[in-house]
Amino acid sequence: MRPQILRGIQLALRAATAAGLSIAIAQFLEFEHPIYAFIAAVIVTDLTPSQTRQLGLRRMVATVIGALCGVGLSMALPPSAWAVALSVLVAMTLCYLARVSEGARVAGYICALVVFDHGAEPWLYAFYRFIETALGVGVAWLISYVPKLISIADDIKPAQPR
Repeated sequence: MRPQILRGIQLALRAATAAGLSIAIAQFLEFEHPIYAFIAAVIVTDLTPSQTRQLGLRRMVATVIGALCGVGLSMALPPSAWAVALSVLVAMTLCYLARVSEGARVAGYICALVVFDHGAEPWLYAFYRFIETALGVGVAWLISYVPKLISIADDIKPAQPR
């Protein structure tokens, strides 16, 4: 089998495992929206622990920016289409200013969710999105340390000449 296909299968297996464990834990803990835990787990899963850590850290920073921005804007804006548009603009711009552009889209959608659908209790909603995301990222980090089922020749770097 080609190395690319093997990598894809192993990544899919890791993502599926992380998603299943994340949602099972979130349901056991009776989280209201366990979907966010498994979304985070799938999005940050990679074959290498270092890449998974990087993706997870970006996801966490973006979630914090989006949640805090959403809380602030939900106190000033009524839930409407223009408020959603403005909240996405503000959250994404803040990510670029904070030099975490990789998380701008995530921050935008989290912020918009808080503004549009959770204005009554924005702090509570934002807190739970953070906790659920942290659960998914944490599970993905743990899964990334499980050794690969099959070592792929392309993953092994040739020894450097001395």
